[in-house]
Amino acid sequence: MPLPGLCWLVCCRQGFSLLARDHGEKEEEESFELRNQDEHTHTGRGQLEVTLSQPTRSANGTPCLSGVPEEKRSLITQKTKMTMDEDPEVVVKGWLLREVQGGWLRQRRFWFVLTSDSLDYYSGPDRDARRLGTLVLTSLCSVLWPDKHTYKQTGYWSLTVYGRKHCYRLFTKHYNEAVHWACAVQKVIDSKAPVETPTQLLIRDIEENKFNPEVVEHIYQHNPILRYTQSPLYAPLLPFPYGSLHHTHMASKGYTSIREEAVRLFNCLQQLESAREPIPLIQGILQTCLDLRPLRDELYCQLIKQTSTTSSRVQTQTNPNPQLRYWQLLTCMSCTFLPSCGILRYLRFHLKRVQSLSVDPEVESYASFIGQALEKTRGRECVPSWEEIQGLMGRQEILCTVHYPGPGCCQIPITSHTTANEVVRKMAERLGLQDSRNTFGLFEQNACWEKAIGGSTIIADVITRFENLSAKDPDSDCQCRLCFKLYCLLDTENISTDSIEYLFLYEQCHEMVVRGQLPACEEDLLSLAALRLQYLLGDFSALSPYPALEQLFPAEVVEARALLAPVDPPGCPSFPGGLLAGTLWGHKRRQEQDQRLRARLREEGAVVMSTILERWKALVGYSGRDSMAAYLTIARQWSGFGCTLYEVDFYISSTGSFSQKLWLGVAASCVTLYRQGEAEALESLPITQICSYGVSDSNTFRITAGDRDLLFETTKLTEIMQLMNAYFSATRRQLGKDDCISLETNPKLHPSLFELPSHPV
Repeated sequence: MPLPGLCWLVCCRQGFSLLARDHGEKEEEESFELRNQDEHTHTGRGQLEVTLSQPTRSANGTPCLSGVPEEKRSLITQKTKMTMDEDPEVVVKGWLLREVQGGWLRQRRFWFVLTSDSLDYYSGPDRDARRLGTLVLTSLCSVLWPDKHTYKQTGYWSLTVYGRKHCYRLFTKHYNEAVHWACAVQKVIDSKAPVETPTQLLIRDIEENKFNPEVVEHIYQHNPILRYTQSPLYAPLLPFPYGSLHHTHMASKGYTSIREEAVRLFNCLQQLESAREPIPLIQGILQTCLDLRPLRDELYCQLIKQTSTTSSRVQTQTNPNPQLRYWQLLTCMSCTFLPSCGILRYLRFHLKRVQSLSVDPEVESYASFIGQALEKTRGRECVPSWEEIQGLMGRQEILCTVHYPGPGCCQIPITSHTTANEVVRKMAERLGLQDSRNTFGLFEQNACWEKAIGGSTIIADVITRFENLSAKDPDSDCQCRLCFKLYCLLDTENISTDSIEYLFLYEQCHEMVVRGQLPACEEDLLSLAALRLQYLLGDFSALSPYPALEQLFPAEVVEARALLAPVDPPGCPSFPGGLLAGTLWGHKRRQEQDQRLRARLREEGAVVMSTILERWKALVGYSGRDSMAAYLTIARQWSGFGCTLYEVDFYISSTGSFSQKLWLGVAASCVTLYRQGEAEALESLPITQICSYGVSDSNTFRITAGDRDLLFETTKLTEIMQLMNAYFSATRRQLGKDDCISLETNPKLHPSLFELPSHPV
């Protein structure tokens, strides 16, 4: 039986070889070739360099040609070079899978060839193979690189090439191969000269001939693309890369591609002509430009086009002056976004041309207003609010309501460029506080929180945020508002009791008491609550409608008193056995505990309120000024009076000790750490000894004084930074010292915000 045994052995060896090939123990066929054209052109060598795709080594680490004899290896190299020499324009070629539409196969295998001008695919690698498609490559083409998400979904690495008419989505099993193709295509795209649209060429011609009015008017007369039109726009006026936004975070907002959004913008502009209520449409257009920054120049060009005419006025059957809406939108744009330098020059030329040619005084007013606005505009965080757009359409200021401690408020006129510093200055002048030694700031607040506003913040952006929050929850009682308050307390002793500044100090001190941020014993807190009632309502009367307890007394103290009593009454039976019975009984028991706790809170609240009323009765004859003075006298007993407290989540000292849930007090004289509710300082650093301070990472703040460090974590980094900057600036101003502090230049401790607070310092 020698012959059958030999046949069996041969078959087995062939089977083992096939298994080895399937499992990667032998090298797979190379799938593409990359040609370095620069070396071929500049080195003078006739031989072409060939870079092979991965895998270039087998699984066991041996080179792919190590087992090939020298004669065969040289023959393979010569054949490869001959093939490449026969087609010198080829950059990369090889097999790839392409996504196809229709049919039962979603991906089909084609032979792709990348040249210096296009990406083509064929039915096979033979010379007589039929070319099935071509994607011409220009500077506007784009490549979407491989990503892990697609690989996890399909098992293939994909790259997408976007062209003007076609989009090729290609797949391969090898990551290096996908990256190599993407690099090669991108290199070809980068080698192309930038594409310029007709509008760009005409803008350049106008720029070159701006001092020759006859030539400029000839350009406008013979190029309708520069003038007002009622026809739709089928392509952007400026060049934008091909490709969609589906792979970016903008896809969630409904955007498709920059080019399509540019065309949609023009359609929206034309809808403005007949819109009964233009403000929502204007807000939507501005929001698109806020989200997609490249469209700002495009919108400016479209608006310049729609406000450019060769005659004095454009009229339609439905609208005697359709360009008026375009001027209104251009006014809003000029107060929201600045165009790039080239488009800005074109816009300024357009405004001057319109002012010299127009006989419509309203159009001239818009052109003059826009020119002035462009001098002041900088980047906005939000699109203008409804009220601001209404004011801009009429080229008018808007009134901003600013509250201050107590029931008072002021109406301040603002523009789209007014900053918080300017509002603070106007409020100080109106209230007669410009000579105060203390400084003031602007805050945004509601019933639940309060936040200082940076001095360079545009107030119109803050009003827009308020409008957006109100639109999301119109029934909410916690409506936001602007408030003018004391910011840096540099002198609390020499404030006249008859001044409005004294009222500010009293009201802000009471806010700290109610929030539980003024550590005092319960007796003092009860006295403060009684003095507050005397100030608000005068002498005691049983018919007086006094405010709720939480407006007079810290809620945390009432809760602490309620928790001292046991929630479960003595002799409470244990829950029965069994999993289901135990679960039901435990849920019922928790509900009963919650009800008892709420009852305890009501009982303790009634006891505390009764005590406050008794103390109020004893204050007969106290005037409002007397009540304020007595209130502040008690509050000043705390050594940290006048500081601003911030919650600190975690603190570690230079000695290695650490604590959680502290207060950081920032004052004119020192920076202090307190345990919440305790009057004694845990650690204090005089402000004159602080060497540096700054943000070390996203939520960690560090203060250095000699060999001592305060390192803590908090969510109030920006506010702490603003206040410390303000105190040091005010200290330098009052003491006349420039060497009060030097901010650390170490990038790890470099302050993340050098913006001064919302007051002049």
